Amino acid sequence: MHYFHYKKNKLYCEDVSIAALARQVGTPFYLYSQATLERHFTVFDRAFSGIPHLICYSVKASSNLAILKLFLKMGAGFDIVSGGELMRALKAGGAPRKIVFSGVGKSEDEIDLGLQRDILQFNVESETELQILEARARALKKVARISFRVNPDVDPKTHPYISTGLSQHKFGIPIEAAPALYRKARRSPYLSITGIGYHIGSQITQVDPFVDALTRLKRMVVNLKSSGTTIRHLDLGGGLGIRYNDEVPPHPDDYGKIVVDLVKDLDCTVLLEPGRVLVGNAGILVTRVLLTKRNRDKNFIVIDAAMNDLVRPSLYGSYHGIQPETLTRRARWIADVVGPICESGDFLARARQMPVVKRGELLAIMSAGAYGFVLASNYNSRPRIPEVMVKGTTVKVIRKRESFKDLIRGESANAV
Repeated sequence: MHYFHYKKNKLYCEDVSIAALARQVGTPFYLYSQATLERHFTVFDRAFSGIPHLICYSVKASSNLAILKLFLKMGAGFDIVSGGELMRALKAGGAPRKIVFSGVGKSEDEIDLGLQRDILQFNVESETELQILEARARALKKVARISFRVNPDVDPKTHPYISTGLSQHKFGIPIEAAPALYRKARRSPYLSITGIGYHIGSQITQVDPFVDALTRLKRMVVNLKSSGTTIRHLDLGGGLGIRYNDEVPPHPDDYGKIVVDLVKDLDCTVLLEPGRVLVGNAGILVTRVLLTKRNRDKNFIVIDAAMNDLVRPSLYGSYHGIQPETLTRRARWIADVVGPICESGDFLARARQMPVVKRGELLAIMSAGAYGFVLASNYNSRPRIPEVMVKGTTVKVIRKRESFKDLIRGESANAV
């Protein structure tokens, strides 16, 4: 659930009017409900209360320092995929020993940074990466804690761009190749094996892929332990979906019960890396109608937000609900909701049944908290927009709107 709701036909975030916020910060802007973030984290964390576990929030879903700090206060660690995300996690106050470094292509500089900060573990995704990690640990006279990310060849039944658990994908080590790499790692004084894990994809709305992957991982853990390899952590990644339109994803309690039942006898701490399920429905994108137009038999609602602000519809064909700020009885029409960018791919919705709106009205693009601002760009030299957090009646701008000076920072007009 979330705390975006109507009062007397006006849209609110918790106890704050969306219209009042738009007057305060201008449009477009991202808006997050702190109560929703807190509720989602609490519900997810509670679902695994029957086993030792650590929630490592997936920073790539939404990386604002205020969001990281909020989850940190609630007991979270962090799942990161870059040196920049590591620095964000540390800047927010994150403990290095609660940070997991994932990703298929870590640079030497990023590996060094993780080693120097003594993070909880590196999720290793190839034999080559293992060799590089060992060499960097030797050079720095450190010991790298490692967990192998295996690829269980399980179809998560999600969008192909966010599916990561099949053998055709770049992620992870083939599950049958893992035992040999564990034996190799055990021989190195610069490597310390902590666990094993997988991540099969994102926006998963069925439990079967999780069951299949975890069942295969459990067999692997039993075999590794019998051969003398100590496995302390089971990293189950993230991927639990949310409702954008008509999806019915598993509730965290249902997912948690499956995990607890399958792993409770393994004597391991479970690491979980939720992202979208925590922040997706906790954020919206508020935008204003610039104009409406009709080309022959095609209707368009032109808004001041664009694909550079929220790229998911253009990139994935993703659905986001769109709600008017003011509920009134009005005619409806079929229209494309588009931005001002000079691309036909600049749309937030296509052929959507919408209320007929007028210039100046506000719209809320729902479920925009995950992979929204983090994927924003400056295409068409558009400044990135503000991020705002509401808690009850309190409003905080947690990222200012960029200026023209921000757009050209670091550039030079001097010819070579």
